Amino acid sequence: MNKERQVRLRAIEPEDLDMLYRIENDVELWNVGTTNVPYSRYALHDYVAHAVGDIFADKQVRLMVENGEGNAVGIVDLVDFDARNRKAEVGIVIENAYRRRGYATEALRQLSHYASEILHLHQLYVYVDVGNTASLNLFSKAGWQSSAELKDWLYDGKAFHPARLLQTFL
Repeated sequence: MNKERQVRLRAIEPEDLDMLYRIENDVELWNVGTTNVPYSRYALHDYVAHAVGDIFADKQVRLMVENGEGNAVGIVDLVDFDARNRKAEVGIVIENAYRRRGYATEALRQLSHYASEILHLHQLYVYVDVGNTASLNLFSKAGWQSSAELKDWLYDGKAFHPARLLQTFL
């Protein structure tokens, strides 16, 4: 595999706090997700220090995306973990400087493998703003199926936007 496209998913370390802070407080990302409040460095430090790392206890798992050179390039996570129904929602952010290099595709593939083989989940899902063509293309290329379009699902502070629900069955 091309070294540029190599990806390793790993636990969040204290050294990742600056990247986590940048991503969580990037208002442009708020329009593509469900977060719409800034996080303090203290709150994020507390999260890194106290997250058990057990999806059954935390109901989520966040993993750093690291490239072949050992640089953290983004974050993937499983949230809203539902053990009974064996499903979780996916989130993925690759920092701007590292986009369009195949990292998101490989990270999503590895996250899906982890969800299937380690967590024994049945499905993963994601809500994507219909205007976010990059994300729609990423999930479509990975074989995810569009299940529904949800009217007025996401609000950017000025207007409501429809979202597409995409799913993959593991």
